[in-house]
Amino acid sequence: MDRSELISAIKEAAYLEGDFVLRSGRRSKYYLDKYLFETQPEILAELGRLMAERVTDETDRIAGAELGGVPLAAATAMASGKPFVIIRNAKKDYGTAKQFEGKLESGERVLLVEDVVTTAGQIIEAAKSLQDAGAVIERVLAVIDRQEGGRENVEAAGLTFEALFTVSDLGVKASSK
Repeated sequence: MDRSELISAIKEAAYLEGDFVLRSGRRSKYYLDKYLFETQPEILAELGRLMAERVTDETDRIAGAELGGVPLAAATAMASGKPFVIIRNAKKDYGTAKQFEGKLESGERVLLVEDVVTTAGQIIEAAKSLQDAGAVIERVLAVIDRQEGGRENVEAAGLTFEALFTVSDLGVKASSK
C-alpha cells in the first residue's frame, strides 16, 4: 500500500462528520475514529511498518498509551523487532500495581507512538510517566496530527514530535484553534 492509498484507506475507514466533543473538551465538526482504522489489519500493518521505519539503532523500546496507542505499539514492535511497553492511564490498584505493562528499564530510549493528536494532552502525560520511570523519549510519533496545537504542546514539553500524516494530508480542513 503506498502513501496515497493508505491516506485514502484511513479516511474512508475513520473520517466522520457531525458534532463531536474531543478529549480536550473542544468541539469539532469532524472526528477521526482511531478504532475504525486501527482495527483494520491491512491499515494497522502498514502503519506499523511506517512507524518502524522511524525506529533507530538507539531505540530500545516502543511505547503506546492505552487504549489507542497499544495496537500501534504492537504493530510497530512486530515490524521493527523491538519490544514494547503499554502505558496505563492510571496505575492499577491490584495485582502488580504497575503503571506499565511489559518491561521498562531506567535509561532506555523509547519511541512513543500515538494515534490522533489534537492538543497532545494524553501523550504528554504518557511521556511524563515514562520519564518519571527513567526512560528517555526519543520522539513522539503520531499517525495523524489534527494541526490544532498538539505539535506545539509536545515541543513545549521538550519533546520531539513527528506525524505520519496531518489532517491536511487527508484533505480535511483543520479546525480553528
